[in-house]
Amino acid sequence: MRQVRWLTGLMLIVAISLATSGCRASLQSTEFPSLVSTLRAIGPVDFCGEAVPLEEQEIRERLEKELLLSHWDRSQVILWLKRSRRYLPHIELMLKQSQMPDDLKYVAIAESALRPQAQSNKGAVGLWQFVKGTGRKYGLVINEGIDERRDFFASTQSALRYLQELYAIAGSWTLAVAAYNMGEERLMAETIEQETKDYYQLHVPYETQRYVFRILSAKLILTDPEKFGFILNEEDYYPPLEFEKVKIDCFQDVPVRIVAQAARTNFKGIKDLNPQIRGHYLPSGSHDILVPKGASGGFQPRYRRLLNKFLAAKEKRIYVVKKGDNLTLIAEKFDVPLTALIIWNRIDRKQPIQPGDRLFIYPNRITEPLAPRVGTSADVD
Repeated sequence: MRQVRWLTGLMLIVAISLATSGCRASLQSTEFPSLVSTLRAIGPVDFCGEAVPLEEQEIRERLEKELLLSHWDRSQVILWLKRSRRYLPHIELMLKQSQMPDDLKYVAIAESALRPQAQSNKGAVGLWQFVKGTGRKYGLVINEGIDERRDFFASTQSALRYLQELYAIAGSWTLAVAAYNMGEERLMAETIEQETKDYYQLHVPYETQRYVFRILSAKLILTDPEKFGFILNEEDYYPPLEFEKVKIDCFQDVPVRIVAQAARTNFKGIKDLNPQIRGHYLPSGSHDILVPKGASGGFQPRYRRLLNKFLAAKEKRIYVVKKGDNLTLIAEKFDVPLTALIIWNRIDRKQPIQPGDRLFIYPNRITEPLAPRVGTSADVD
């Protein structure tokens, strides 16, 4: 009996081993390259045409460290690759139009891993990680309604302008991107004090010492991903951005859902294409908005019709705040979510409502026509 149990256990182990090896084979059909041999094979490297002195042991070690760290976080590198077809072609074109080196596109990977919604704990936002002061200095609109640091095209144009100015100050693209990381004044002070303008010989904050090598790591991997063991098929890459642009002139704040309906998409579709829009309203002013491909035809008449319909309905759905009212009571009175009431009327919870204030009560789409649970129709003007 003991021998039978032993044989049964052995057969089970063999079966599991065969199953898992088959699973591994299906997941990774090619042998993973040796990291050591891959590092040995790194030949001459440059950044924006400026040679990296890999013959110096300390420089090679710094580059190898970043490459190994990238290998360790393979899931992140796969996301770099998958997102690359979505954003890099646009950056490449803008760099070419500005007569700037193509290698600068890898700065966006080091900054945000190609995520327009990225935000750091230091308040840097967007694909190029602008803080408010620098973003505004280079022409980005940043206010309660719009944050163009999240606008892929606007922020990229500003980042290229900033890098051009840094290059004019520093005299090399390597120093320019180092200044992008630590600030131009601080970097130039260090070059003066240390009497060198060679990035690789400068003693600067540790983050900046790593920064150029992180960019170089991204360049090496994305230039030849198979060499580093990243094998993706064409269908594995995320598709390029496809969109059309429309101009919207808003004489007052307009709900994003109106724009979405005019573009024949949904609220999320507009927000995903235009992450610079904060909240639920497009603020008054003139805006260039991205809409799904094919949606620009007939957009303007649809938009005007939907907006006029919304404004006409809004005039009929005004509630005048009375003495003793508060937001919770009003929401309960009209059987609508309190949060929805706040969104519709752009209410600051820190500022209490006052008698005589006029609140817009949007019809409940599920239970139309909307009617208050208490009171009379005279409660709504």
